[in-house]
Amino acid sequence: MAVKIYKPVTPSMRGMTGHTFEEITKKDPERSLIVIRKRMAGRNSYGRLTVRHRGGGARQYIRLVDFKRNKREIPARVSAIEYDPIRTARLALLVYADGEKRYIVAPLGLKVGDTVVAGPTADIRPGNSLPLANIPVGTMIHNVELKENKGGQLARAAGAAAQLLAKEGEYAQIRLPSGEVRLVRQVCYATIGQVGNLDHGNIKLGKAGRKRRMGIRPTVRGSAMSPRDHPHGGGEGRQPIGMPSPKSPWGRPTLGYKTRRNKKTDQYIVRRRNAGGGR
Repeated sequence: MAVKIYKPVTPSMRGMTGHTFEEITKKDPERSLIVIRKRMAGRNSYGRLTVRHRGGGARQYIRLVDFKRNKREIPARVSAIEYDPIRTARLALLVYADGEKRYIVAPLGLKVGDTVVAGPTADIRPGNSLPLANIPVGTMIHNVELKENKGGQLARAAGAAAQLLAKEGEYAQIRLPSGEVRLVRQVCYATIGQVGNLDHGNIKLGKAGRKRRMGIRPTVRGSAMSPRDHPHGGGEGRQPIGMPSPKSPWGRPTLGYKTRRNKKTDQYIVRRRNAGGGR
């Protein structure tokens, strides 16, 4: 996949880039595998704002992606590579031998006409899904399960890939895209290969309108607010924030402050994503 550079016919288009979509083979999604995405604009079930800067945007449909890969030992043919508006990766539409259709996250190198299969006896090829116990050490994987039969949760974004480092006893050591090394049970499934759409990180939106169509509203700097709206606010003219480290609008530290509180899973982390301890 390549990056498309726009001719700057307007000031906002200077430096703007986009996808060429040359790998997309089907424009319209599979009707049986989509549902309408209900817009919540950052509100929870009580109507209270819990995520800021959300609202508006183009209408989108949710593609029902098969992260579990629980249709075992049945070969499936890749019939199309499709675009998904709510994720960075591309989707591959599989047609199984019994006629069922499912979406999976498309790995790098998977093409229309290829055959993929999930199960302990599958070959080590991109798109095939196997238990970690059956995958050779050193293999690049994605869509990794944390719990057996729960479905893949790790390494699903564009260009992401984890690496199987070692196996010992009941667990396998996996290096995640963040650099963290984590223990995962060997009975958990993972898909071979790296997630496609590698050039996603090279895209420059270029103008505010593209951000609004994604459903993301403008963000205001805290130093431009009043003291009642943000701890950084207040003062005449440009002022330093007046505190040792930045804070969130609710007064919580935001720089170098550890936010991880799930102590139950600390025992599965072999090495943090940064040397000073995970946040």
